[in-house]
Order: sequence, then C-alpha cells, then structure tokens
Amino acid sequence: MGLIEVKTAKITEKGQISIPKDMRNIEGFKKGSKIAVLAFSDHVELRPINSIKNGRIMALLSEKSLAKEWNKKEEDAAWKDL
Repeated sequence: MGLIEVKTAKITEKGQISIPKDMRNIEGFKKGSKIAVLAFSDHVELRPINSIKNGRIMALLSEKSLAKEWNKKEEDAAWKDL
C-alpha cells in the first residue's frame, strides 16, 4: 500500500490533532473507529486496528498493554504455581 496524499495538522495544547476530513473517508478512520498509535524513534503512525496484520506488532502491542495490568505482586502470587 503506497502513499496516497500528504496533509498537515496542528497539534493542540492538549496534544490532540484532527484527521483531515477527506482522510477520514479511508476505511478504518470513521467516527468511533479504534486506531492504533505506533510510536517509532523518528515518527508516529496512526493505523486502524483492523489493518494490523503483522502478528509481531500485534503481539508487542498486547504484551505492553497487558504488562501494565499484570505486572503486579498480586498477579505474580496468583500465577506462581502454574
């Protein structure tokens, strides 16, 4: 999938941006859609959740989000005998 178009957006004081209207017509960017925000050392990508097909990326996303909830002493105690 190649580059379709380049637009600019302004980052607000709260760190918010607006996706340009014509780009919201791209599948997965409609109102209410969940998107993934992928941070790299030199750029950020916004991707519709349903477009992430690379198993390694999805595994990393899941591992990091689960680690926040599961990396606790209580969880370690609950799982120690497994």
